[in-house]
Amino acid sequence: MTDAGSQHQPFGALTGIVVADFSRVLAAPYATMLFGDLGADVIKIERPGLGDDTRQWGPPFTDDHEATYFLSVNRNKRSFTADMSDPADHRNLVELIRRADVLIENFRPGTMARHGLSYDQLAAINPRLVYCSITGFGAGEAAAALPGYDLLVQAVGGLMSVTGPGPGQPVKAGVALVDVLTGLHAAVGVLAALRARETTGRGQLVEVNLLSTLLSSMVNQSVGYTAAGSVPGIIGNRHPSIAPYQLFPASDRPVVIAVGNDRQFAQLCATLGIPELAKDPLFATNPARVAHIEELDRAISTQTIGQTAGHWYRTLSACGVPCGPVNDIADAFAMANDLGLNPLVTLGAGNDAVRLPANPISLSETPVSYTRRPPRLGQDADEVSAWLHGPPTTKLPKHPDHHSNSKHQPMGAHS
Repeated sequence: MTDAGSQHQPFGALTGIVVADFSRVLAAPYATMLFGDLGADVIKIERPGLGDDTRQWGPPFTDDHEATYFLSVNRNKRSFTADMSDPADHRNLVELIRRADVLIENFRPGTMARHGLSYDQLAAINPRLVYCSITGFGAGEAAAALPGYDLLVQAVGGLMSVTGPGPGQPVKAGVALVDVLTGLHAAVGVLAALRARETTGRGQLVEVNLLSTLLSSMVNQSVGYTAAGSVPGIIGNRHPSIAPYQLFPASDRPVVIAVGNDRQFAQLCATLGIPELAKDPLFATNPARVAHIEELDRAISTQTIGQTAGHWYRTLSACGVPCGPVNDIADAFAMANDLGLNPLVTLGAGNDAVRLPANPISLSETPVSYTRRPPRLGQDADEVSAWLHGPPTTKLPKHPDHHSNSKHQPMGAHS
């Protein structure tokens, strides 16, 4: 077991950066959590008595009645409650923003401006501020009335049109993928703006929206349309341009076989006991295999159904053919642990401890750190208030006093 605290560095990659976090739900909180992992001081602004909507999104809940949805994107943050409509709270927020390097918000367009907190209004008091606004469909007048929900964007943005078991059966992704991708793009945009500030001395407005993010993130599917006029449809678990690259049946559960070239295909056929298939003109090249996918599917499925998914994973992997079983999440964490990836981190101590997925970024000189478990609503109000009413040069306390017992934790298959 590795104690992350024992590896704590004097600084993280973003140490000294203060983030005013006006985010809620998923896309923006994911971005601000990444900044916290990288050493920034993140102050999450929440509604008094209510907090982030996801504090109530469950089940599942922990034994202590915390929504796991909220826990998933809110570590390494302080919680400070404030009502933007209350004059005293508003003054505190303006002072926070005056001291901040970054502000991230994902309200509907116009909400921050109504409270005197738009980019133009705040740049006047803090010209170095990097202001990131995340919306569903942009800031235009026509977009302002559209709610930016991930499911809605998966539908109207085309993702569901290429996802599902077959034509006419669209299915959403099993996680709010567009929100996560948008949070990642927002984080990249903010980091770019911070880098530019080192040269110009000024911050800037960073705008990211869910629809544009999805259109960009659909990569080959999008460019198939933009460059060749091809509108893709649902092809289930197959790939539009590579074969075999799909699910196949095994005796106990499905298995993925992902062949990327003719050499791998020849090895697959030899291992399955059908070496002649690799020499058949119908399957000898990738374009031929894509064109004859139904026949190829039947030929391979006839062989794979006779053994377990685990058998094919071991046998095909050993000979260089990409293959793997369809794991559930418990099995996926166990696999990552077996590979030495340290996929879990425990934050807090005793009854306050919570296990969370680790940040996947590895930095040799300024590694990510885990100093704060996801906060209870308003738990850091006194600490933040004292900082806001102190001299502007005062730094926020770096180490929390009661929830910094972070550890990377090995695990079993279903621990």
